[in-house]
Amino acid sequence: MNDSGAPIDAPMGAPIDAAAMASLHRRLEAAARAEGLLEVAYTSIDSPVGRLLLAATPKGLVRVAFEGEDHDRVLEFLAGRVSPRILRSPAQLDTAAKELDEYFDGKRHTFDLALDLSLSAGFRQEVQRLLPSIGYGQTRSYGEVAALAGNPKAVRAVGTACATNPLPIVVPCHRVLRADGSFGGYLGGLAAKTTLLELEGAT
Repeated sequence: MNDSGAPIDAPMGAPIDAAAMASLHRRLEAAARAEGLLEVAYTSIDSPVGRLLLAATPKGLVRVAFEGEDHDRVLEFLAGRVSPRILRSPAQLDTAAKELDEYFDGKRHTFDLALDLSLSAGFRQEVQRLLPSIGYGQTRSYGEVAALAGNPKAVRAVGTACATNPLPIVVPCHRVLRADGSFGGYLGGLAAKTTLLELEGAT
């Protein structure tokens, strides 16, 4: 429909004007926000560890996903787990994108973002809440994090909490290593973990 409410008369198979589509999308974003219908906003950014998907709810950043996780599948999961009212809305993630750019430029050592940790629960969430206490450029072993969490024997559970961290980089599970100093696994892959630790001067 055009601005007067009349249907747009576009022939089938006509090329889609990119500028017109972008304008329509901006209007859709604005209308969804105005009506309170946008419950998950997302965008994607380029980074030294590949393209990242960022998603946020009104509570805060809820997901950072590496390209290897398949962003379409992550969005499907968020639509089912959080809300089907999900829409690409880069403006709502400008601050998160800016802070991540600053981090990758070495200008930021901590994040000042509201976080929505609702994708985790129980001990996993407890561990993930502790991870930002590991300072920039520092590392801790899984056992040390388990002790910090008040359960020194829960080393394997700490590993699971790191492996299922919905907010990698911002919640720095890459700073957790095996007891012998080897890197262990990482959701974004060993190359990404190496890049992040080298960026922080932790290797």
